[in-house]
Amino acid sequence: MKVEDVMSDEVIVMQENQQVSYARNLMLKHGLSRVIIVDTQRKPVGIVTEKDLSRKMRGNGPEWKRRPIDKILISRAMTEGLVTIKPSEDIQNAVELMLKNNISSIPVADDDGLAGIITKTDLLNFYKDKYSGKWKVSELMSKNVLSVNENHSIAHVIGVMEENGISKVVVIRDNQPVGIITPENISFASVEDPEIGVAREKIYFIRNSDGKDKKNFRLISMLTASDIMKGDVTMINQDEDAAKAAETMLREEIGGLPVVEDEEIVGIITKTDLIRGIQ
Repeated sequence: MKVEDVMSDEVIVMQENQQVSYARNLMLKHGLSRVIIVDTQRKPVGIVTEKDLSRKMRGNGPEWKRRPIDKILISRAMTEGLVTIKPSEDIQNAVELMLKNNISSIPVADDDGLAGIITKTDLLNFYKDKYSGKWKVSELMSKNVLSVNENHSIAHVIGVMEENGISKVVVIRDNQPVGIITPENISFASVEDPEIGVAREKIYFIRNSDGKDKKNFRLISMLTASDIMKGDVTMINQDEDAAKAAETMLREEIGGLPVVEDEEIVGIITKTDLIRGIQ
């Protein structure tokens, strides 16, 4: 099959002179995880994803990153040097480009410009329809499951994702999975401080009620993994057909499933793992 048979024709775009906050609002309004950036001639010049926005939530780095998100131009946050594909190319070529470049979507362009976009979700639908019975979950899953404690800070979660090149982190409590975090959970998290766009430490000073003890105590709290994670984790058995994993991800609009055997986590299967099965 060709890319044009699977791609989405409708593409949400914004201009490069608009702000990060506008991209965030577009994603929330349309339920998207990416927006294509175009120049004044409507030619694609970049892309911004949930991952890009989640990195900005970390609040480190140069001064422009710590400005309010309604004052940061999207051109500073977007990824340039777009990888594109033609509508007439084979689907396998799209898979290879995504895996090689570690990306989750590819703008589709022809001689007239932007024609559509193909995403991992589009390929997941293709896998579900065409590859039932081909692979078991255990044959495609990743065995290395990275997790965080429910009390870890958002900065720590982002650090784990970036250092390991992953987009799904399982949240554990007493060695049991209680949630999962994706870039969407981070980039769309409620923020405490609108002036900087990231959660700020809240400091309280407490004295004894009788006033005799003049020593102040600071209690510092911030957004943690448990504040932003998606609870009620859906899991799948390693012996299930991988097409069932694809169907579950599409139905629940999630990008990964912890894999279990005898109620113990033995791996995780993601959209990336599934599209590797397209041959």
